[in-house]
Amino acid sequence: MSMTRRALLGSAAVAVAAGGTGTAVAAGAGLASPDTPVLWREFRHTPFTHPQIPYVGRAGCHGGAVRLPRRPVVADVRDFGAVADGTTDSAPAINRAIAAAGRAGGGTVTIPPGTFRIDDVIRVDRSNVVLRGAGSGRTTLYATRNLTELIGVYGSRYGGDKSAWSWAGGLIWLAPRARWHSLVTAIRAKAWPFEGWTGNRRDEWRTLTRVAPARQGSWTITVTDPSSLRPGALVLLRLTDDTDHTLLQHMCGGGPGPEAYVWDDKTKLTSYVPYEWPVRIARVHGRKVTLERPLPLDARPEWSPQLTTHVPALTGSGVEGLTLEAVETPQQPHLLDQGHNGIVLQCAYDCWVDDVTVRHADNGFGLVAASACTLRRTRVTGRASHHPYFCREGSHDNLIEDFTIEERTSPVPPNTQLHGINVEGLSSYNVWSRGDMRMGTFDSHRGLPFANVRTDITVNNNGRHGGDASAGPLFGARFTHWNIRVTNSRAGLVRIDGLAPYSATVGIDEVREFDQIDVPDFTGDLHTRLELYGSPHAVRPQNLYEAQREL
Repeated sequence: MSMTRRALLGSAAVAVAAGGTGTAVAAGAGLASPDTPVLWREFRHTPFTHPQIPYVGRAGCHGGAVRLPRRPVVADVRDFGAVADGTTDSAPAINRAIAAAGRAGGGTVTIPPGTFRIDDVIRVDRSNVVLRGAGSGRTTLYATRNLTELIGVYGSRYGGDKSAWSWAGGLIWLAPRARWHSLVTAIRAKAWPFEGWTGNRRDEWRTLTRVAPARQGSWTITVTDPSSLRPGALVLLRLTDDTDHTLLQHMCGGGPGPEAYVWDDKTKLTSYVPYEWPVRIARVHGRKVTLERPLPLDARPEWSPQLTTHVPALTGSGVEGLTLEAVETPQQPHLLDQGHNGIVLQCAYDCWVDDVTVRHADNGFGLVAASACTLRRTRVTGRASHHPYFCREGSHDNLIEDFTIEERTSPVPPNTQLHGINVEGLSSYNVWSRGDMRMGTFDSHRGLPFANVRTDITVNNNGRHGGDASAGPLFGARFTHWNIRVTNSRAGLVRIDGLAPYSATVGIDEVREFDQIDVPDFTGDLHTRLELYGSPHAVRPQNLYEAQREL
């Protein structure tokens, strides 16, 4: 079966492609319960290898732990000179307190109630250090300057006059100390860097061991040399592509559509390869290595699968209980942001943000080459934002839950752009759960993100996606939108059964196409699934991520 996107949206019948073959059956036919999707029943039998739904039950800090780590208090920013008068620059004092906690081996740095002015970046750059305010309604950091002023102009490594502060960097920046300094040094030298786990030129790694062929969903792999591997160690799984781009095809589910797609001219996309996936080793038994999470993709010989080293990671650190408020300035034209940015986690693993509000930001919360991190009880408010949330540069296994994007408080200037909850750049197995989006959209920003889940979200779908054509497809395989309430009836990037290959749209409101209208990147049958269309209230389970955790 091959249907146009317009025909799919115009259909009054609720249908599901049984078994991903393209054969349509009535949504309620043969079901014991009309609110339990066939997809969920299938997934319960094959949770790690289902063709349309990814396994995300381990997404987030410490495998999605409900309780985030608690560190003993080791410093109060007032003891280092911070003053809650709204006029004294407290950034040096806060950074001194963080450094002292790092030298002590970790711990919590407290910020009492009040407003603390900061004229510099707050750098959480030591592992096991937590910066904790008294609550997002009680402690405010008032940021007076932007990243262009503090660090310098940051151009795009892909050319043009764009500002990379439109998608990178935060006024609270969680990143390992050496990595942060290398990035800043490169920016000031105008040697625009790669931002991920293997350094500015992607050359800071070495092979630990080769990996034998294995299937996506496997928890245990076989390696050629386990001598450098230890339980608890963080390693990178590295997969390169071949000249036929079969790795990129695999990320899209394979088959005639991805095989016929023209990959060679997608130069921005191909610059993202190799695929780099951080993971902890759970167990080593001879040459058998058990991982903390199942393999995200096949490990095939033609992709030279290997476990490698990486730049030192930031682990076990967090920011809690505060509001970061930038000076209220008009939003800049699209891609020319000055860097009034909120909180960014970069080269971070098992880190978190909890009970934090960002106000008047160009970009709210960012995940840049960050994995296994949790953003919980976060909020973007104030004047309009370009990216309220962004997830890019190979960020994987993250959990964003109980999040809110409030409606803008001032009119939006012309020539600006609003995205929403963004994902791009080969990022995979991320979850957005229990969200209240009063503006924005589900921004799949090209760069072939795959195997991501958005679930239990209410959205006023009024944003637009971005992404350069050279970045390739909007979606790879195994995207799932599950229980989505669309308040303005707009289909764009929320109903994806006509766009994303080997993916699922389950329990969304009836929607129609208007404003930005997208077409699928791949020809032929996309092997997509649609169930309980028009009935988000009826979906059981209501939250796909939580149901996978329980399963």
